Amino acid sequence: MDKEDIKINDWERILLGDAPAIFLVEVLLRTIVVYCALLLALRLMGKRMTGQLSVTEMAVMITLGAIVSVPMQLADRGVLLGLLVLSCALLFHQGINYWQLYSKRAEQLAEGRESLLVKDGVLQMEAMKANKISRQQLFAALRNKQIFNLGEVKRVYLEAAGLFSIFTFDKPQPGMPTMYEMDEEVYTRPVEEGQCYVCDTCGTLFGDHKPEEGTCCTNCGSIRWITAIR
Repeated sequence: MDKEDIKINDWERILLGDAPAIFLVEVLLRTIVVYCALLLALRLMGKRMTGQLSVTEMAVMITLGAIVSVPMQLADRGVLLGLLVLSCALLFHQGINYWQLYSKRAEQLAEGRESLLVKDGVLQMEAMKANKISRQQLFAALRNKQIFNLGEVKRVYLEAAGLFSIFTFDKPQPGMPTMYEMDEEVYTRPVEEGQCYVCDTCGTLFGDHKPEEGTCCTNCGSIRWITAIR
């Protein structure tokens, strides 16, 4: 299309395009063929492609979207060429999978590594910062597992696929509440005798007496302390 053919008020071209109406029928036929081929490719790629996607699987999905859009919409591009490129993407994905199966280094390079976010009831702030995970994201995952006390948590791992793996203590210890700060029943309750205190930032346990003003957390350096829950 030449530059002079583009007019901002040419609504017929904007809405219907320049292709003849019969091309819409051809687009429908192309879409059906490519859609069936894409379904077959996804089945051959395995059940993981319909579950939680890893980094490489997400990249393949985006690539597939770019591949199938061309033969479906462009009149001067044949469907067979699109199917050929789709087959190449499938073979490439299978090759990556086999490479990862026999090489742990290749798997870590392609998928990444798991990260430790909580250790013995304490948030690992550096790991959370590196993985761009906020406290509320983590706490939401814990609340979803009916965990309202960080002291119940022995380990939380962020898997390479983006899932949280949560392991708890058999006997919970005092810890930081994972409820919302607007929950006044938790955050404004009276302090009981022998009540433990935890860091309001990372959950580090201080002891059974109130920290002096300005006392820094040994884990994260925060000076904010709250009463722990059991």
